[in-house]
Amino acid sequence: MADHNHEDQSQSAGESYGAESIKVLEGLDAVRKRPAMYIGSTGPDGLHHLVYEVVDNSVDEHMAGFGESIEVTIHIDGSVTVVDNGRGIPTEMHPTQKKSAAEVALTVLHAGGKFEQGAYTVSGGLHGVGISVVNALSEWLELEIWRNEQVFEQRYERGKALAPLKVTGKTKKRGTKVTFKPDGQIFETLDFSFDVLAERLRELAFLNKGLAITLADERREKEQTFHYKGGIVSFVEHLNEAKTPLHKPIYISVQKPDHMLEVAVQYNDGYSENLFSFANNINTREGGTHLVGFKAALTRTINNYANANDLLKKEVDSLTGDDVREGLTAVVSVKLRNPQYEGQTKSKLGNSEMKGIVEAAVNEALGNYFEENPPVARKIVNKAVDAARAREAARKAKDLIRRKSALDGGSLPGKLADCSEKDPAHSELFIVEGDSAGGSAKQGRDRKFQAILPLKGKILNVEKARFDKMLASEEIRTLIMALGTGIGQKKEDSEKAKDDKEAFDIARARYHKIILMTDADVDGSHIRTLLLTFFFRQMPELIERGFIYIAQPPLFKVKKGKTERYLKDEPALNDYLSDLAVEGVEVYVESGQDFVTGRRLLPILKKLISFEGLIARYNRKQQDTSLVRAFVDEPGLDRELLKDRAALENLVRSVTQTLAVFYPKAVPSFEILPDDEHQSNRVLCRVQTSGVMRSLELTHDLVGSADFRELQKLAPSAIGLGRPPYKVKAEGAQTEYPGTAELLHAILEQGKKGLNIQRYKGLGEMNPSQLWETTMNPETRTLLQVKLEDVTGVDEIFTILMGDEVEPRRDFIQQHALEVRNLDV
Repeated sequence: MADHNHEDQSQSAGESYGAESIKVLEGLDAVRKRPAMYIGSTGPDGLHHLVYEVVDNSVDEHMAGFGESIEVTIHIDGSVTVVDNGRGIPTEMHPTQKKSAAEVALTVLHAGGKFEQGAYTVSGGLHGVGISVVNALSEWLELEIWRNEQVFEQRYERGKALAPLKVTGKTKKRGTKVTFKPDGQIFETLDFSFDVLAERLRELAFLNKGLAITLADERREKEQTFHYKGGIVSFVEHLNEAKTPLHKPIYISVQKPDHMLEVAVQYNDGYSENLFSFANNINTREGGTHLVGFKAALTRTINNYANANDLLKKEVDSLTGDDVREGLTAVVSVKLRNPQYEGQTKSKLGNSEMKGIVEAAVNEALGNYFEENPPVARKIVNKAVDAARAREAARKAKDLIRRKSALDGGSLPGKLADCSEKDPAHSELFIVEGDSAGGSAKQGRDRKFQAILPLKGKILNVEKARFDKMLASEEIRTLIMALGTGIGQKKEDSEKAKDDKEAFDIARARYHKIILMTDADVDGSHIRTLLLTFFFRQMPELIERGFIYIAQPPLFKVKKGKTERYLKDEPALNDYLSDLAVEGVEVYVESGQDFVTGRRLLPILKKLISFEGLIARYNRKQQDTSLVRAFVDEPGLDRELLKDRAALENLVRSVTQTLAVFYPKAVPSFEILPDDEHQSNRVLCRVQTSGVMRSLELTHDLVGSADFRELQKLAPSAIGLGRPPYKVKAEGAQTEYPGTAELLHAILEQGKKGLNIQRYKGLGEMNPSQLWETTMNPETRTLLQVKLEDVTGVDEIFTILMGDEVEPRRDFIQQHALEVRNLDV
């Protein structure tokens, strides 16, 4: 992001980025006692904040002119690694603390370089609490620094260093690698969301020109790289990718000693506004003074140009803020020394001076742009004039409908089977497709608190429709009436809306659980998507407040003899099959010298399923799985063993023997090579099977990886099965299987015998009592809450799938077609 001037300034600061730059404030015990004070909460937000805190350090390095890549990896054990190629945390002794500067940065609160005026002019991070807080709130943390051609390593547990920082090898790399596992004693959840992290990392890549950030999730084998050479101009182009832009992005940039401002603006031919604002790389979702300044400047500049050039039509006196923002995509990013945040989630900028700074800059730059580019200015004004006319048409449509009392909160649609409960917090609305499912739902529901609204056919696609056309749709009007919230500009967002009885007001919502209950086929999915498009575009606050849910009717009905079971999804089916399978087979367990079945066999079976799932990952990476199976079943293989060449040679001999016995067609070769970076060794392994050559490199990183360690815990010897062949008794006969994959398949097939597995598609296939028991009863049902985690990503997907442009939709379908499983057509 830094230009050359900025880089030159930072070079002098960079040269002095040593131990004395690390300032010390206080100790870590306070953090473990009151974590919420430092990271906001101990729920999902706080958990993800740990990653942001480490990443912010790396971004600060980039902003100071050092390092252009960051890699974030979520491991299967719930730990996270962040690697950058900055200067590396200083490693020399701290002048006052008598320990390494790196240890001070990790064990003393606020001991970051950010507090030195010379180190970083502007720094990211909301709490700015530094990496020490991550250390304090982690079960363990491993630090690796590459600096001055040396590798330094240190491990911490719950904030305490196990040993001083030590040199462990030589390297040509530079940078820092932090791996940490959040502490289960502190956090309510330890499950990282790929989408939540992706949204934040994508923003950081957009806001910092040239910075490449990669996010990899080993749990789901998913990876994404965010790298945008154009900064926020690329951000705006990305947001408009699936839309039709009216002009090239307008870019405004102001750099002053104590603040920086960047604005990118591009209109498209759509009807929704898409505004993002940031302060010091933090997404200010609630806006703030910088956004107020931008909106005021935009409205004034467009009105001034329209009046000066006589572009306003007779029926339009002046253009409102809503008119000039229709079809607008804009990003406003400010960087300032002392940001003040307000609002519930601390995501609103409060610095009063920023309103005037942004307003003046945008007024001047946009005014000049319009004078120099009259065709673009006219397009923008004409679009705003069209919006003003449509606003007037929508007002008339509302008046007409109001006279027929269709939007008046006092009347309810005839289709709605309402509940008797009057408290919205205890009321549920099921939106179902068609009258047949509606009939079953009405009969099966609990009338006290469950209301049913059947909708006929597919509702209007609001992505392609203007407000007045949308209000003309009967199904949409029925839905608005049933919800009771009204529709249109939110009351607090617009002066005019405050007097409008039909303006959207969440306080008037008649139900706090709005449940979409559609069939599990293609039509059902389409109807659900149309409804979600409506809520996302017209009533996003219902999603933000967590009012929207998706019902999860069972996918399977399993019949054995006269008993029937409903199972909600594939994992539930597999669990059920596992339970049945272990009752019908006996497996010989070497550790107990005995056959086991039933409850004793079940945990072994579940571990086998996990083991084979992990092995399949190596196969997909084109790595040899016979080698992986052999290595993970060897006792004592860890990073320490790699350092001992004699022990490593013994290991290779043992693996060679294993392969000869169990994979006789495999022809292996092994080469032990030095690993200077870790003062250790690595083994280059190759196996030729039926003319196909595959390889695996046994390295410090592989042996220490979460995947590999988990496989070692699940290996056949570790779970008591021992070495193959495996003996199985079923239906009076004994069979031997050559490996765990064949063993697992045989056990699960045994579980399926005598079963009739039926896949449900329509809700109409269930009678009212079945529908109640499986899908509507709060005691037994499963609901999926709709959340907005990656707003940019969601906006993009709705535009691609529901908008007018065919090409992006075709690309999206081709890209994701292979991810589809069990498609119901």
